[in-house]
Amino acid sequence: MPPQDRYAVLDAPPRGLRDVLLRWEVILVILLVATVVVNTIVSPYFLDVFNLADATFNFSEKAIIALAMALLILVRQIDLSVAAIVALAAMAIGYAAEAGFGPFALFGIGIGVGLLCGIFNGFVVTWFSLPSIVVTIGTMSLFRGLTQVILGDQAKTRYPQEFLDLGQSYFIKMKETGIPWLFVPPVPLSFLIFLVLAVLFGLFLHKTAVGRQLFAIGSNPVAARFSGIPVDRLRFLLFATSGALSGLAATLLTARLGSMRSNIGVGWELDIVTMVILGGVSIAGGVGSILGVVLAVLVLGLVTFGMSLNNIPGQVVSVYIGALLIAVIAIPRIVDKIRIRPVR
Repeated sequence: MPPQDRYAVLDAPPRGLRDVLLRWEVILVILLVATVVVNTIVSPYFLDVFNLADATFNFSEKAIIALAMALLILVRQIDLSVAAIVALAAMAIGYAAEAGFGPFALFGIGIGVGLLCGIFNGFVVTWFSLPSIVVTIGTMSLFRGLTQVILGDQAKTRYPQEFLDLGQSYFIKMKETGIPWLFVPPVPLSFLIFLVLAVLFGLFLHKTAVGRQLFAIGSNPVAARFSGIPVDRLRFLLFATSGALSGLAATLLTARLGSMRSNIGVGWELDIVTMVILGGVSIAGGVGSILGVVLAVLVLGLVTFGMSLNNIPGQVVSVYIGALLIAVIAIPRIVDKIRIRPVR
């Protein structure tokens, strides 16, 4: 029997139905609804519109970085230095604020520092053909170490009030319409930026030729290179984008907290990678969607918010996130082994 005929999928539903049943976004929608229902039952304060708006403060910066991370993982790369870039950019913002720069300049400085870090990562990975996981582990230590050496035990706390208002108040205020259950909810700037970027990233990935090239690179980078796709150039641009969005996240985080220390953003790498993998982006590359990442962000964000609302310790939340990451990676493999068995 030829090797390709040795295995067969048995008892499978029709292809169209199977695709719908197995579509990861459907599962995430079910998880999201279940999360809302369970948290509503457990806590009467969960559905308060201001509580939900405040909850978005806690995950929007990570979600912004997750959009760029999704594209990197899609093409079989990863950037583990994103949290260290956040710290380095936040430190630069702190020094610039003390020098008298205004809010718009601080945003430019944060994004600029992040962009430079991303360019450095992309250059080392593509020019020297090194594994991105090794390179970004190194730059994670480099960027975080620079922040610790320069800043030491200091905390930067002097920022323009206009800058703080952008991070600590609602960009869109609560507005009643006079019609029951119809109102404009309060929306923080960070969450609004995330939603806008998610739409732009979704259109780019799923509706443009370059987006299709990213899927081709993730599916088979060697074949993509031979077909004329500029693999290294696109990888470089994705690392630069990851750095720029990390700088943007650092700016929003600094404005929200009103202070920064060298340990800012520690552990964000795990949360961001979990968002992306839970969103259905394959760690092996070539599979994923921005919609899935957005749904995963909402699921993780609301689960974490619900836990904190019910006074569940942060250590338990960390255990949950770690276990969820392992489960999401392992479950598809287990399903494949169950659905596919050798023909005797």
